[in-house]
Amino acid sequence: MLVPSKQFRITGGHSALEGSWPWQVSIQWMSSHICGGSIISHQWVVTASHCFKNRNNYKLRVVAGLNYRFSQRKDVQYRSVQQVILHEMFNPSNYDNDVALLQLHRPLYFTNYVQPVCIIENEMDEKQLNFSLCYITGWGSSVSEGMLANALQEAEVELIDTITCNQRGWYNGHVNDNMICAGFDQGGVDTCQGDSGGPLQCYSEDLERFYLYGVTSHGEDCALPRKPGIYTRASRIWAY
Repeated sequence: MLVPSKQFRITGGHSALEGSWPWQVSIQWMSSHICGGSIISHQWVVTASHCFKNRNNYKLRVVAGLNYRFSQRKDVQYRSVQQVILHEMFNPSNYDNDVALLQLHRPLYFTNYVQPVCIIENEMDEKQLNFSLCYITGWGSSVSEGMLANALQEAEVELIDTITCNQRGWYNGHVNDNMICAGFDQGGVDTCQGDSGGPLQCYSEDLERFYLYGVTSHGEDCALPRKPGIYTRASRIWAY
């Protein structure tokens, strides 16, 4: 895993080095990528609820240790999904509580390329962590309705406070306390189709670790000015 430095600034998405984000997984249905997710333990993955409309669990699989979507590297691990647990208060009309847990049939083996992300257990922990850099990652398209990326993409984003994000001309009151906005007011860097369920990960300089700050949820189009990505707030999802 790479430790970010202030000299390494990302102004747009680019291909990640292998092993940079070892908790990132590809969630696939009938072997086709549908969403991202984050490893939180040997047998559990966090992702978004909206990824699982009308999809049979037995056709789902999780692919860990992946950098290139079509890679056959020996470090890549494939696991079928035993159960999908949607948040009991998920609202598909406004994407509130857009989070889900996947239980894998068999545990993952942790290696240099497959590792869990650190969890923020509550809002108190969230406030105490000194986050300096936040990143989004995924295989989603670079433009709305575009093709999926072959290599895992990464980009640095800024956290945008809810008051700003709810302004008229932005999201006009849509963003609630269960959500986080991240991106740039001028647009240009964002998650897009295929990135849903993946991590918004932030780095704590105090503890020298990455934490799962948000789960990629929704937004208006991709990378538009004043329309940053909206993420499910990770510190609030463990209470249910």
